[in-house]
Amino acid sequence: MDQAFDVILIGGGAAATSAAMTLKNRGKTMLAVSNRSDTTSLHKAEKITNYPGLPPMSGAEMSELFRRQLEETGAVLVEGRALSVLPMEDSFGVAVGSDYYMGRSIILCAGITREKLYPGEAEFLGRGVSYCATCDGMLYRGKTVAVVGAGEEAKQDADFLEGIGCTVLRFPQNGRYEILGGMKADTLRFGGEDHSVDCVFIIKDTVSVTQLVPGLTYENGGIVTDRRMATAVPGVFAAGDCTGKPLQLAKAVGEGNVAALSACDWLDKKD
Repeated sequence: MDQAFDVILIGGGAAATSAAMTLKNRGKTMLAVSNRSDTTSLHKAEKITNYPGLPPMSGAEMSELFRRQLEETGAVLVEGRALSVLPMEDSFGVAVGSDYYMGRSIILCAGITREKLYPGEAEFLGRGVSYCATCDGMLYRGKTVAVVGAGEEAKQDADFLEGIGCTVLRFPQNGRYEILGGMKADTLRFGGEDHSVDCVFIIKDTVSVTQLVPGLTYENGGIVTDRRMATAVPGVFAAGDCTGKPLQLAKAVGEGNVAALSACDWLDKKD
């Protein structure tokens, strides 16, 4: 997509929806990248009883309400995992699977990633560890690769890799893994056995924000922001659970609104 959006939202929950509503009122173009709403912690909540102005409802009902409101803002919605955010001279490039989108500013509303990194995962990312089979699979055509993950996406990625000629070793998402190697990853240790591989594809619902944007600072597990929800990277704002506790809807909605207003001010000063 050649269009450069004013704002790219990473996330599709309460903070992103609040931000999108404000951005619409300010006349900004936007793209929102998120996983399916039924994979979120909110969707799985039994009942929400503390959101002002709304009666008690299930997390699934509230997720659906947020999704409808997000769609009504006119944001371009992309379902998938944001893999990286690359700062450029006057914009940011966001990789979503094998696709690439351009935005003049970023609002991170990515929630929190509860999955722990496997030993060696961060060390070898980009050097024999990948989160995207369709992006990097052709580099390993005819070679042996591992796919670690559960669900339909992991199956599709493994099938894709086999289809381009890879020998695919399939592993469940739950388990004790260790990724080993020298200059690049070459071994996956699982269940007391070492498996020689040329690449380990790890399929997760989300990529931790600590790996998503270079240059951010963190404290107590959250992205550090100022009162304007601005991060340490100019043009990047953050809102919601990814900024740390308390992990509450009301906080996420308020921060989403503030982040959107700050992004608008930042963009207007650049124009």
